[in-house]
Formats: sequence, C-alpha cells, structure tokens
Amino acid sequence: MPAQETQKQISALIMSTLLFAACFATWTLISVIGLQIKQDLLLSETEFGLLIATPILSGALACLPMGILAERFGGRRLMLGVVLLVSIPLYGFAYAQYYWQYLTLGLCIGFVGSTFVIGIHYVSSWASRDNQGLAMGVFGAGNLGAALTNLVAPLIIIAYGWRMAPIAYAFVLVLLVLFFWLLTQDDPVHQRRSEQKKLLSLSEILTPLLELRVWRFGLYYFFMFGGYVALTLWLPDYYVHHYGLDLKSASFITLLFTVPGALARILGGWCADHLGARQVNWSVFWVCLFCLFFLSYPPTTMTIHGFEGDFTFALEMPVWLFTALIMVVGIAMGFGSASVYRVVYDYYPDRMGTVGGAVGLLGAIGGFVLPIMFGLVTDLFGIRSSCFMLLYGLLALCMTVMYYGINRQESQNRLQEAIRNNFLQEKLDS
Repeated sequence: MPAQETQKQISALIMSTLLFAACFATWTLISVIGLQIKQDLLLSETEFGLLIATPILSGALACLPMGILAERFGGRRLMLGVVLLVSIPLYGFAYAQYYWQYLTLGLCIGFVGSTFVIGIHYVSSWASRDNQGLAMGVFGAGNLGAALTNLVAPLIIIAYGWRMAPIAYAFVLVLLVLFFWLLTQDDPVHQRRSEQKKLLSLSEILTPLLELRVWRFGLYYFFMFGGYVALTLWLPDYYVHHYGLDLKSASFITLLFTVPGALARILGGWCADHLGARQVNWSVFWVCLFCLFFLSYPPTTMTIHGFEGDFTFALEMPVWLFTALIMVVGIAMGFGSASVYRVVYDYYPDRMGTVGGAVGLLGAIGGFVLPIMFGLVTDLFGIRSSCFMLLYGLLALCMTVMYYGINRQESQNRLQEAIRNNFLQEKLDS
C-alpha cells in the first residue's frame, strides 16, 4: 500500500475513533447526570431506568437506517451531519425542567449512538481483509467514551452543577467534527462507486437481512454490547444503593468495568483475526456464565439448627470481589463485541453498513431494554442482584442458539460436500 494511502487509512481510523469516543460519552451522559435528576424529580427505579435508557432507544432504532444510508452515500458525510445535529438537543438538555422534556431531548440525543454503525462501515472500507478485526476493534474501543463520562461528568457536576455537563459536551462534539472534516477523506469504496456512478439499489442493500444468520449474530451482540451499555448505565446507581458509595466514588469505580471492557475490543479484534471469531465468541460466553452465576447470588442469611443451638451465617459479596467479577465480565464483553463484527465481515464483507446496522440495532436495543428490565425486576422482586439473574438467563439463550446454529451450519456444510463429491464421482464415472 502506498505511503499516502497508509496515512489516509491511519488518519481515518484515529479520527473516527476519537469522534466515536466523544459520541459514546454523550450517549451515556444521562446515566450520570440522571442520578441528580432522579433525586430532584423523586423518580422510581423504573422511571429512572426509562430515563437513562431513552437515548439508547433512538440510537438503536437509527442503526439500521444509518447503515443503509452509509452503504448508499458513504460514512464520512453521514457522520458529520449526525453529530452536528445531535449537538443542538444536547445543548438544550441543560435547560429542561420536566420529566417529559428530559425524555424527549434524550430521544434526540440518542441518535448519536448510531455513529457506531456509520463508523464501522467507514473504517472497514479502509482496512485490509486480514486486519478487519483489529481495525474494527480499535474503532470499537471508542467505548472508552463511557469511561470518560464516568470520570469527567462527576467533576463537572461537583464544580459547576449537572446542567453544565451537556453544554460542555456539545461544544466538544462540534470541535471534533471540525477536526474530522479537515483530517479525513471519503473512504475508497464510496469513492470508487461514485466514480463509476454505481449506486446500490434498495433491494440489493436489504437482501442479506432475509437470512436468519444475521439475526443470530444480532442476538449475540444484544448480550455482548447491549449488556455492556446497560451495565455502564446501571452500575453507578447499583454501587450507590447496594454498597452505599457516593456518586463520585461509584462513577470512578465503574471505570474498572468500562475501561478494560473498551480496551479489550482491540485485543478481541486481533484474536478474532488470528484465532477465529467463533472460538472467541464461545470462550467469552463460558467466562460470562461463570461470573454471572456468582454475581446473581443475593445477600443471604443462613441459619443452621444444631443440637446446642442455632448457627447463623451471613453471605454477602464484598465490594472488592463484586468489582473484580464485573471487570472480568466487561473484558469478556469487549472481546465478544469485537469478535461478533469480525464474524459479520467474514460473511458479509460488502454489506457492512446494512448487516452491521442490523446487528448494531439489536445490540443497541439491548442497551435500551436491559436497563428498563433491570429497574422492573428490582422493583418487582426487591433484589438488586436480580439484574445479573436476568443477564444469566439471556446468556443461556445465546449459548443455546449458538450451539444449535453451529450444528445446523456444519450439517449443511457436510450435505453440500457430499453432494459435490457425488457430482464429481458421477462425472468421473461417465
């Protein structure tokens, strides 16, 4: 590859990652400032779950349309337009007063979450086939924006009040958009299609979505990425109410989940390139299954009735052990998120916008649905660890679907191989 092309590729990857990190920070901002809104408006757990999940909903619903538009018109211009438009309601969020206003503006802000799908299409168009997992893993490490929010937002709240946070974030987005516009160019795939004046028809773009395999990949991403986003939103509140930490401490300790999880996408992408994406996925599922089993166990008091009296034991996971297990889960989800998109590229290298958008749609919907479900099961059962019980059940479903999906695919491969061998044998006999 010529040096000039390599420079363009590196510039596109770096600037896309930086801009996506800012977008992801914005996407999860309400999880931190929402704690103050919850206190001011006296919200229930379910109302709070809806508040922090609303931006995730609009981001999720926008993933597929944005992926289709990226296929048709290229990722660079679309990225610029989406981020600039989102900066307007983000600035206005600082002046909202009522619950419905927060929900409405949150929906508008949430469109920034769709920049992941746009960026995946843009970055994959620059990378070579052998390095797709690594390139998309580096870009996906922009999830560090969630850690940035957990680190920076509390400091802004303490110093200037929570209403200054969305204003500051809006200015940062506009500044990064300017640098992105100056330092990047349209990807080579879009340039080639523009020169040839060959635009894909809508039917060509949507055809892969008819395959069940696409939605199976989406289910895995629902757990991997959706679970990561949901826990990123939920953990500060969990630490505050379950372990009695203050907001600043809770936000900082959540970094031990978000930072390793985001950085793990880089190594996960590399492993998917060299060890096989399916093997990485399956290993990740087993690691999460082990950790979630212990995280699901609620504080329990056991009384043993002995001959000489009763013996009472209190079983409760200390905060250090909880943090260690949740960090392992975050790392595993980072590996899994990267490997899922490597699998998508292996099957659909020319449709990363559409198929990647569908998979991203389900993943982001997981980030919307799961916090609400966390709030519902917590209100219903009164057990805070019930959110991990829910994730455990979802993981069991993913593993079952993956097991039968792999077996079905292997059976089809064996059948096709047998048919091909019989055809060749008949030709030799004739």
